[in-house]
Amino acid sequence: MTSLVDRPNTAVLVIDVQNDVVANGYQRDEVIANIGTVIDQARAENVPVIWVQHADDEMREGTDGWQYVPELPRRESEPLVHKRYGDSFEATDLEAELATRRIGRLVLVGAQTDACIRLTLHGAITRGYDTVLVSDAHTTDDYSQYGLPSAEKVIAHTNTYWSYQTAPQRDASVVTTANVELTTPTEAGAG
Repeated sequence: MTSLVDRPNTAVLVIDVQNDVVANGYQRDEVIANIGTVIDQARAENVPVIWVQHADDEMREGTDGWQYVPELPRRESEPLVHKRYGDSFEATDLEAELATRRIGRLVLVGAQTDACIRLTLHGAITRGYDTVLVSDAHTTDDYSQYGLPSAEKVIAHTNTYWSYQTAPQRDASVVTTANVELTTPTEAGAG
């Protein structure tokens, strides 16, 4: 139901599953396995997988920590969007990649829940995209030692509040890996 005109297709957006970003992520291995399952499903259904890779002064481009985790190999044919800000749309070519593929619906997986995931979710819906958050395929570090909620609570809170987001002509939803639907009835007939 995206508000974007003539954008009936879905893409999986894999955000920042990089060595340093997920090194201490809550349930890291399980989350990466779930992300792999969503990617495999997308590839099997010919749904685009778009990778987002963060760099900044603390995580420099080209370093080992900047690299995507080895469990998730990107295919050469799959776009890679480089970013320096939390919102994957901000000062990147993500919108151009999505427009070229007529994408109006995004399925998000990755890290960090309380930063780049949340910012990209909000950035997507405000730009007109339908957004699906895969509840068991995103993670964050535990910063409870600083008085913040535990990683488990941050993830649960994000899953809950995103399931209640609304916007005109846009859908926001949360599903588990087992319940991800990548092609919609509209896409099945789209060319």
